[in-house]
Amino acid sequence: MGQVEARFASIIWDREPVTASELARLASAELGWKKTTSYTVLKRLCDKGIFKNDGGTVTSLLSREDFQAMQSRQTVDAAFGGSLPAFVAAFTRGRGLSEAEREQLRALIDGEGER
Repeated sequence: MGQVEARFASIIWDREPVTASELARLASAELGWKKTTSYTVLKRLCDKGIFKNDGGTVTSLLSREDFQAMQSRQTVDAAFGGSLPAFVAAFTRGRGLSEAEREQLRALIDGEGER
C-alpha cells in the first residue's frame, strides 16, 4: 500500500464502520479527492482483502495492526531474505539502540512484550 492509500485506509480504520458516501466526503475534505477517486481506491483496497464494502458500508477485514505486521513481514522477506537479525542490524546501523529499546526487544523475544 502506498502512502496515499495508507492515509485513506487510516480514515476507514479511524471511523469504521463508515458508509462509502461518507468515506468519499471525508476523502474529499482530508485528501482533496473526487468521489470517483475514493471509490477507485476503495475498490483496490477491497480487492486486496484489507476492507470490504457490504451494501455501501465499509469495514476492515484486517486491523491496522495486523496489516502493519503483514507489511513488515513482507518487507523483511523481500529486502532481507526473511532474516529478522539482518533487518535489525540494518535498521540500527549508525543509530544504535537505547537500553529501553533493548529491554523491549528482549521482552518481545522472550514472549513477554506486547504483540
